[in-house]
Amino acid sequence: MAVITLTTDFGTRDTYVAEMKAAILSITRDVQVVDITHEVAPHDVLGGALALEAAAPWFPQATIHVAVVDPGVGTARRGLAVASRDQVFIGPDNGLFTPFLGGPRWRAFELTAEEFRGAVVSHTFHGRDVFAPAAAHVARGVEPARFGPPVTDPVRLTWPAARVTDGRIGGAVVHVDRFGNLVTSIHADAIAPLGSSVAVRIAGRTLRLVRTYGELARGDAGALVGSRDRLEIAVHAGSAAAVLGARRGTPVVVSRTRSPAARRARRRS
Repeated sequence: MAVITLTTDFGTRDTYVAEMKAAILSITRDVQVVDITHEVAPHDVLGGALALEAAAPWFPQATIHVAVVDPGVGTARRGLAVASRDQVFIGPDNGLFTPFLGGPRWRAFELTAEEFRGAVVSHTFHGRDVFAPAAAHVARGVEPARFGPPVTDPVRLTWPAARVTDGRIGGAVVHVDRFGNLVTSIHADAIAPLGSSVAVRIAGRTLRLVRTYGELARGDAGALVGSRDRLEIAVHAGSAAAVLGARRGTPVVVSRTRSPAARRARRRS
């Protein structure tokens, strides 16, 4: 059975998500539809891309990911099917698929073939009328190349990255989760070369690096490597975003800390 995931900024109050699922099921019922999230902030393309980056690697090969965060719906922006990492990504060409466009092993195709669309295409709801039907047809065995011409220049977002200089790593908060944890642009593999003794500075506070939330006293802030293999700032049983007054874009710096012996030697010199 094919797997189709949905990632949108639609929320769940309105019927938009149900209409997309109806479009899929009207083409094929031999499919499992999984909701990644529908709580991406409205029009937040980077937020949608980060959600896909976190979730997609955990799905099996041949999973079809439909992502709709589409402030340009109805304009000349292209629709895409991207084959990458043994999965397929379908949605608007606005940078949503940036995490999956690295390296040589990806292919993209514009969604132009009318036979793989809904019978009527709304100017304001391509999620239901273009992207969901395309995903259903892939689930039935249609190759992405049949949707339209190859695309060699898909839109790419400026992707948040860390900067490493002289034993220091500079990054920024890229996501605030529902617990108020601050997910940063700094990956675990960037921190490892600094050794076990590091300090994390954010919003005027210097925090220690811990292994898990429970190592912090209730209400205390600290830093740890989270399940996304990114550095996170957390408050035990609280919201780091609220306590630190931080949000997406807030700078974060990781640096080595000197041992007590090294500090004493420095004072004697």
